[in-house]
Amino acid sequence: MKEIIAIVGWVAGIQGALGAAGRIFGDKPWGLLQRWWDIPTPAYLALFIVGAALAIWGETGKKRARSRA
Repeated sequence: MKEIIAIVGWVAGIQGALGAAGRIFGDKPWGLLQRWWDIPTPAYLALFIVGAALAIWGETGKKRARSRA
């Protein structure tokens, strides 16, 4: 389960970072989400933060599970 959470976190974090970077440094957001929805920059930043938190939580959970075994 932690593996899935980590993967979802990585994907969400990358999409949030790409969207925010595209809005800040380019003309339009980069990444996949901009093809389906028009998301404002603060929402991209929130997506990046939530994705990073999920990725860190999932990765540390995987490490703890390996150390117990």
